[in-house]
Amino acid sequence: MTLILGIDPGSRKTGFGIINAKGSNGSKAEYVTSGIIRLPTGGLPERLKIIFDSLSEIIQQHNPDEMAIEDIFFARDPRAALKLGQARGAAIVAGVIAGLPVAEYAARSVKQSVVGTGGADKVQVQHMVKHLLKLPSAPAEDAADALAVALCHAQTMRTATSIGGQLRYSKGRMKQEMVKQAPPKQEMPKQELAKEKKSKAGVES
Repeated sequence: MTLILGIDPGSRKTGFGIINAKGSNGSKAEYVTSGIIRLPTGGLPERLKIIFDSLSEIIQQHNPDEMAIEDIFFARDPRAALKLGQARGAAIVAGVIAGLPVAEYAARSVKQSVVGTGGADKVQVQHMVKHLLKLPSAPAEDAADALAVALCHAQTMRTATSIGGQLRYSKGRMKQEMVKQAPPKQEMPKQELAKEKKSKAGVES
């Protein structure tokens, strides 16, 4: 059982969603809670503080095991991208200070994992989140995106486990590595080893 906190960061609205990945490899996902942190108009520093404080409170209340957050994307407006990056930073710091490992996923990877195509729109993401978590109605956009990030992380955990790999974290942030054991080294029979040495000696002479 692994509680995963998914985050859809934003400087105006930050979505969050928590799922319970059950089973030996997180094969069953159960909805826990979700919502949107709505940020007031005003200076960015104050909004970043609200993101940090709100997520810290959510982490303290629900005690998740891991955090997953959507990675930054290339925006047409560099200033918007910068603000989004700062919002992500506030969220990541809240997780790291709480001792959570933090995984980061590109938006296309999240959509591919949940919907089956990296070009899915928000309505499709909402529909699939509702279906996968067996919800009575579709969550709001930002909350659905956050739940989708959590579902993507659960699937990554499942894939790593099924092929004998594991997720590794560097300084609190995930670096996915599929670790496979090397096959045991086979020793050559003495007779064949002697023949090989004799053959090599013949080539060198």
